[in-house]
Amino acid sequence: MKYRTIQEAKTAMVKTGENWRIPFLEFVDDLRQTHDHSLIEKPFDLSNENLDSLLASTIEYLCDEIGIETPNWVWDVPSCKEPWFVSGYENLKAISIAESPVFFRRRKIFVLENFLSRV
Repeated sequence: MKYRTIQEAKTAMVKTGENWRIPFLEFVDDLRQTHDHSLIEKPFDLSNENLDSLLASTIEYLCDEIGIETPNWVWDVPSCKEPWFVSGYENLKAISIAESPVFFRRRKIFVLENFLSRV
């Protein structure tokens, strides 16, 4: 397990800047593999609107997927003020709107359906 808490994962995401996807997906892998609720039992510091919303949405999605309880603090993480299309590609915006799971859409995060898929 790479991270012991969601705060450690978020700190790594912020620290890596444009390469935030690497620690993000490591966190996703950790939670999927371990189903360890202690990774997410305490909230992370809110400091980056987009990443905060993305992490909260991802936690909701993964808790639903693996069948563990979503921590209550997740509901206090606000949505993005402006929609965020995570891919960054203009030509993927329409499909992201159509495919984005509800866990992400409700926080104005738009991703492709396979966003959290790993090979």
